[in-house]
Amino acid sequence: MTTTGTVRYWAAAKAAAGTAEEPYAAATLAEALAAARERHAANPEFARVLLRCSFLVDGDPVGGRDHAAVRLAEGGTVEVLPPFAGG
Repeated sequence: MTTTGTVRYWAAAKAAAGTAEEPYAAATLAEALAAARERHAANPEFARVLLRCSFLVDGDPVGGRDHAAVRLAEGGTVEVLPPFAGG
């Protein structure tokens, strides 16, 4: 079942996406990220940045979980967090 929500980009991810946030329509984190990669295919840096990012789904860290197993909730939020310097 496809759900809709918001993807929020931070720091280098925001710069690569060219936006602070955008909507998603996906059932899983993997689907949402695949759609984002497709949407930003004209900027190869976007895909490179995503490889280094960590993710929060509705405030919960995804960690090493398989992105295809991370279900997204209706009205949820995916935070895309590149590595930050200084802690």
